[in-house]
Amino acid sequence: MKTVVDYDLCEANALCMEACPEVFRVEDDDTLTVLMDEIPEALRAKLQDAERLCPRQAIRIEG
Repeated sequence: MKTVVDYDLCEANALCMEACPEVFRVEDDDTLTVLMDEIPEALRAKLQDAERLCPRQAIRIEG
């Protein structure tokens, strides 16, 4: 499974990082980094929370 971030929409609110810190990190310069290319199935629920909590709907799960 993968996640796609629309960086044009992302405001780096860090809600995704709070929901799924294994996958998302907000950097000191307020940019979002996706920490893994292939996300394990065990993190699906946390990733779905991150997708749902994003106020700008900038996160999409694929797979």
